Amino acid sequence: MEIFGSYLKKDRTLVGESVNVIVLDTAVAVVAGLIIIPACFAYGIEPDSGPSLLFITLPNVFHHMASSRLWGIFFFIFMSFAALSTVIAVFENIITMSVELWDWSRKKSLIVNLVMILVLTMPAVFGFNLLKDIQPMGAGSTIMDLEDFLVSSNLLPLGSLVGCCSAFAKTAGAGRTSSRKPTLARASISLTDFAATWPTLCLHLSVSSTSKDTMTHSQTEVCRSL
Repeated sequence: MEIFGSYLKKDRTLVGESVNVIVLDTAVAVVAGLIIIPACFAYGIEPDSGPSLLFITLPNVFHHMASSRLWGIFFFIFMSFAALSTVIAVFENIITMSVELWDWSRKKSLIVNLVMILVLTMPAVFGFNLLKDIQPMGAGSTIMDLEDFLVSSNLLPLGSLVGCCSAFAKTAGAGRTSSRKPTLARASISLTDFAATWPTLCLHLSVSSTSKDTMTHSQTEVCRSL
């Protein structure tokens, strides 16, 4: 919605499209859960999450079904379309940011970011073969597990938190610009955001570390410094 919202026609609103996305996404997730979890228990397969669910659990479910190879082919074809649409959305975000921040042409932005993405994804790719001995999160983990933890459990929620606080500060600051002391008003808003954000950050790091069973040294130092 952040990027594609700028391409909406005038007869559509961000609020309306956001509601549609939320309802459809939640409905699909609930229906998928109602199908996958009972199927796992029916065939005696332990349900999992993340990549293990996609590449291990579900293929085992298909293996117990009639015409298992056909269903597996259809599933991964549809997953390819879902992954491609997600990549296009994320890549459009990066390209647009580069064009607007650094006044690059769209072609230059596309080439530079494509090369950078290919280079930065190599550790995750080699983590299953050449770099398989590197287990950053304990025995059996891979570089992709570390990247998934950093992005999904930290960067995405914290980025959303900072974005919401930033938007709140700008909105509140705009409403107080007519005050006799706008600088003091902005300072009070910044202090309020600071006081509200960092405890939430500590709480998030604690919850994330609990879900991974252990808190990393860097997370502990961050919470102590706050």
